[in-house]
Amino acid sequence: MKVLVLNCGSSSVKFQLLEMENEHVIAKGLIERVGMDDAIVNYKPGNEKIKYIMPIKDHKEAIEQMFVELCHEEHGVINSKDEIDAVGHRLVHGAEKFAHSVLITDEVIEKMEECIELAPLHNPPNIMGVKIMEMELPGKPQVGVFDTAFHQTMPDYAYLYGIPYEFYKKYGIRRYGFHGTSHFFVSKRVAEEENKDIKDMKIITVHLGNGASIAAVDGGKSIDTSMGMTPLEGLIMGTRCGDIDPALPVFIGKKEGLNLDQIDNLLNKKSGALGLSMLSNDMREIEDKMLLEKDPQCTLTMKIYCYRIKKYIGAYSAAMGGLDAIVFTAGVGENSPITREMVCEGLEFLGIKIDKKANDIKGFAKISTDDSKVAVYSIPTNEELVIAQDTKRIAFNQ
Repeated sequence: MKVLVLNCGSSSVKFQLLEMENEHVIAKGLIERVGMDDAIVNYKPGNEKIKYIMPIKDHKEAIEQMFVELCHEEHGVINSKDEIDAVGHRLVHGAEKFAHSVLITDEVIEKMEECIELAPLHNPPNIMGVKIMEMELPGKPQVGVFDTAFHQTMPDYAYLYGIPYEFYKKYGIRRYGFHGTSHFFVSKRVAEEENKDIKDMKIITVHLGNGASIAAVDGGKSIDTSMGMTPLEGLIMGTRCGDIDPALPVFIGKKEGLNLDQIDNLLNKKSGALGLSMLSNDMREIEDKMLLEKDPQCTLTMKIYCYRIKKYIGAYSAAMGGLDAIVFTAGVGENSPITREMVCEGLEFLGIKIDKKANDIKGFAKISTDDSKVAVYSIPTNEELVIAQDTKRIAFNQ
């Protein structure tokens, strides 16, 4: 059985084709700068890497190019797209309408469209991907896996904001959280590594990429998470500000003469690590500047970045009434020993002890000492595998 996992972003199409008998990735790729004359096609069949630039005007052309690569006579991995049995979609915002992955129907698409105002940048291309695949693979089952679904177990006192309750009833304003598929995967994986039942564990999962979020997973269920109604809230991120005083956008808008769209752009695309470092949104560049050149601005940025994570770990330990494990994942979490070390420094009172030698890795490792009361891991996330597994289960009852 072959399952195609598709992630349509605002200007990108990411894909993986998996053989589900052994959950093996046959091929994967990323098409970037969709809508431009210099779109970038990255394709990896097995260990081979192919990259070139070509014009791709929209998502339909991007998906057509994906099939060209998958069925190519020289580097293709299938003879025909009809060999694909089902499609699993990464969908960003399901609001309160979707607490689980679902088989996509016309009714599901209608409900997804109702969520567009909560994720105007993400949901439209997600939905477009579903509709294009209906045309490309008519009759083949499609499954939607929502970033927000895992966090639907949060209690109301964790997801409601201190604003008039009528806005929640009228507009659905509440904390939804994101990266749910990643938080689910790594929390399940750490329980397996510790040889414990996840129902008996209190786990904090730390997803650190260009977007970043942290979740409190108690008994296998998300009880709180740092991102809110949108992915702007919470941790300092590549270009997003994370938690700030709510009065700041008004203050800055008045001082700088900015309208609402300009303020939104400032907080989402010009803040975070980029705004603080005045250098880059790439934490690798900031780390290098700090470690190799002792750059004071990058050092300050790293301190703020890690301090914010540390505060959330303390808060979520209190919210769960204990802590058994911490998992770092995603691009920064998996590949930055210094970030993990700086975050865990000073958390010895929680029973956390880091093995610096074990921590000096990129990828999978247990980085806590044998006598650490809290297990600390670096675990690569695999959202695509979760999506493929859900697709197989829902589409074929397997």
